[in-house]
Amino acid sequence: MRIFDPHIHMTSRTTDDYERMHAAGVRAVVEPSFWLGQPRSSVGTFCDYFDALLGWEPFRAEQFGIAHFATIGLNPKEANDERCRAVIDELPRYLDKDRVVAVGELGYDSMTPEEDEVFARQLGLALEHGLPALVHTPHRDKLTGTRRTLDVVRESGMAPGRVLVDHLNEVTVGVVVESGCWMGFSIYPDTKMDPHRMVAILHEHGTDRMVVNSAADWGRSDPLLTARTAEAMLAGGFDDDDVDKVLWRNPVEFYAQSGRLDLSGVAEADDAVDVASGATFEGNSVLRGSRE
Repeated sequence: MRIFDPHIHMTSRTTDDYERMHAAGVRAVVEPSFWLGQPRSSVGTFCDYFDALLGWEPFRAEQFGIAHFATIGLNPKEANDERCRAVIDELPRYLDKDRVVAVGELGYDSMTPEEDEVFARQLGLALEHGLPALVHTPHRDKLTGTRRTLDVVRESGMAPGRVLVDHLNEVTVGVVVESGCWMGFSIYPDTKMDPHRMVAILHEHGTDRMVVNSAADWGRSDPLLTARTAEAMLAGGFDDDDVDKVLWRNPVEFYAQSGRLDLSGVAEADDAVDVASGATFEGNSVLRGSRE
């Protein structure tokens, strides 16, 4: 089994987690920039954080045979803080970095006018830099927030196939299915989804454009819940190819749109297709530097 965790905050995790993840089949991760648990007080603290995401963290992951990529953006929670919004002017130089595969996490927290402005501006940056966008749905009033998110995406001019709407559940998945955007589900204790609920959603809506992540961070979370979801899929009647599609090929296909998803150095599991050989996943080859 090979696993690509498309949303995990490894800055908050230990090297033991990397070791356990590799043993479970995780071979690649995307780490979105996010709120660290307390407000940042200056733009410089964002820059230090972004530098660590693009420098130290890929090095740390590499020691355990895991390829590390990042998304960069101003998260919705801090979009309301005037001290933080100035970081948007610094984003372009980070969005040109090789390991940045999307702009994110973007979207809504409390659905304020400030969040509206910051969300729209960053979708504009995604268009300018030819990057996909990772969008975070709000913790409260999720259906209203998800609908408003999709409205802003439409207004931005971004193709829905270049937008991943994350932290979905049974209430919100339907409107995103209809939108044409990609659908992300966080398997996270207590507050989001669990493996068995995820399997039920896959039975109802299919596996196309479906992405599963652990969203593991500094809270009570588990970086192995992607593997537990794979096991639940098999127990629930899905086959190995279905699991590979949801846990590997789908996130690869989405983030490959950045043209920067270089997996040629990944030492994959014994039964995995060798990416370095130029293998094709359902017609989508992982080509270094491709922006198709």
